[in-house]
Amino acid sequence: MPAATAPVLRSLADRLRQILLFELGGLLLVTPPFVWLTGTPAAESLALLAILALIAAVWNGAYNTAFDWVEGRRTGRTADRRPFMLRCLHACGFEGGLLLLTLPVIVAWTGMGWLPALLADLGLALAYTLYALLFNLGYDRLFPIPAR
Repeated sequence: MPAATAPVLRSLADRLRQILLFELGGLLLVTPPFVWLTGTPAAESLALLAILALIAAVWNGAYNTAFDWVEGRRTGRTADRRPFMLRCLHACGFEGGLLLLTLPVIVAWTGMGWLPALLADLGLALAYTLYALLFNLGYDRLFPIPAR
């Protein structure tokens, strides 16, 4: 299969807006249930989740840019035209990679054992996977990538 031309990617400003909106929305949605389910005090939970959001933000920019580049090279399609099943794969890949980055942080921050921390992180990953799917679908509709 011949390689497609280089895809049109989001601008740096657009990518930064996407990351900022995603992480702020995620913190607002996830902090209250995290506090309730783990029994961790709200301020401590918010601090931990903010650190995890910072890790996620860096991962978000790297992962999404790489995924968009590979997809565009293989298909010639921009990210805002991504089919639903590929969006599902994209969201799961993002969360799987993030799980590997955040699990040690949760263990170190909370003092939880690896299994309880894994369960907490999986809960966060499940919530964020659904959120990522819906957020990115909405973001792509609100902020389509301009044609060349």
